Amino acid sequence: MPKPAASLASLLPQLWHRPFSPPPRLPRVLSSSSSSLLTTRHIPRSRFRSSPTTHLGAAATAVTTAADSLEAPTANLYPLYDRLLPCPSQDFPPRIEHLVARKDEVAGDFISRSLSLPPLYVADLIKFGAVYYALVAPQPPPYADPAHVRIFREVTEPSILRRRASIKGKTVREAQKTFRVTDPSQHLEAGTYLRVHVHPKRFPRNYEIDWKSRVVATTDSYVVLNKPAATAVGGSTDNIEESCVVFTSRALGLESPLMTTHQIDNCSEGCVVLSKTKEFCSVFHGLIRERQVKKLYLALTTGPVSPGIITHYMRPLNRAPRLVSEDHIGGWYLCQMEILECKKVPWPKPLITKVHKVDNCGWPKQEAAYECKINLMTGKTHQIRAQLAAIGTPIVGDSAYMTGAIAAKANPCINPYGRESLNYSSEEEKAAAVEAWVACHGKEPKSVIGLQASEISWDYEGERHYHKAGVPWWRQDVVESDLF
Repeated sequence: MPKPAASLASLLPQLWHRPFSPPPRLPRVLSSSSSSLLTTRHIPRSRFRSSPTTHLGAAATAVTTAADSLEAPTANLYPLYDRLLPCPSQDFPPRIEHLVARKDEVAGDFISRSLSLPPLYVADLIKFGAVYYALVAPQPPPYADPAHVRIFREVTEPSILRRRASIKGKTVREAQKTFRVTDPSQHLEAGTYLRVHVHPKRFPRNYEIDWKSRVVATTDSYVVLNKPAATAVGGSTDNIEESCVVFTSRALGLESPLMTTHQIDNCSEGCVVLSKTKEFCSVFHGLIRERQVKKLYLALTTGPVSPGIITHYMRPLNRAPRLVSEDHIGGWYLCQMEILECKKVPWPKPLITKVHKVDNCGWPKQEAAYECKINLMTGKTHQIRAQLAAIGTPIVGDSAYMTGAIAAKANPCINPYGRESLNYSSEEEKAAAVEAWVACHGKEPKSVIGLQASEISWDYEGERHYHKAGVPWWRQDVVESDLF
């Protein structure tokens, strides 16, 4: 099928986007292991040609035969396509496309035609929650092409907006709020904006887990899951399908899907409470707000940590690495945790780190590690990881924070919020130092780190609820066969 020509007078194929590199081709396609999805069809492993305009990984490849012309313009052809699932063996570079419908459209057809993506692939992106819409397009970023800026001004011209019944009574800000597209056949009014995450973040670990064996407890109101590392509790911005709530719900055969009540990091393992009802969700959220839920963690650190309460203040910015300071800074979040005990343990053996895909991170001394039992007093994103790294004892395998701790160990002045940070001559100079620090660190681990949500407990209506995860990965027995 030929790719339609881009025309500002027709559909606006791309409002703005950054250049991207096409993903490498993969040699095989996997069949789906999910009973709720359409059965996939294996593609012959003979000769493959990948399309540079699609995220294909383990899903979309073009099969050529001896009769195919090698000179054919493959970029203009839809590849033979099965489905996004089960999962490619690797993530591909992020690719986000921004579109505006110039006339009334059907979402799936419009995206497929505008981005030259297979219709089934677009349907899967929508199923994954990777497609968003807004009634009015947001302001283009500074790097947008001038032609795209002109189009934005055209579709948001006040006289145009006044004629759109769908936005009457709404402010521009309200009309620019994004929602997920939930159906490929969803109607798009002329002027509707779309954001398409063409390369959603993938979680291949989900397909390797015996999810029933990870269920710690189940009641009429909730399920406690011993969450595996390298999985997301409720999914990601562009992938709500490959999540603990979805796979646990399927494993238990629940008619209604479970709901999240709280989060732990993707690279962490341990106790997570999933709700069966909206009522329990509300109750549990209230208990968390009132600090009635007690969480104990086990952290495998690179050095000893003295028992007692550790206090920091965290910068209120959703960006890794999270910056913390021992000094109070206005507007920063209070972070407190109590080290209950800390004992010396052997550094994980190479066989264990290989099986669990633990990042070496380059820590200089690996003779011994330290297992800390932590009472989490405040629950901020990356709190334990950031606080332990700030005192020079990062968590084993934590590439997002260990590299910064190594740098600060070599030069204590380099961390702009460290104990021995420099005195900057101006706020601009410090801001530049902060940006340089963040740019050098914060690479999120792909698999497991030495952090387990070990215990969770709460009291409700006179009843005590207490649950404990299994043995942490660094204490598990591993045999050679586990490598294969």
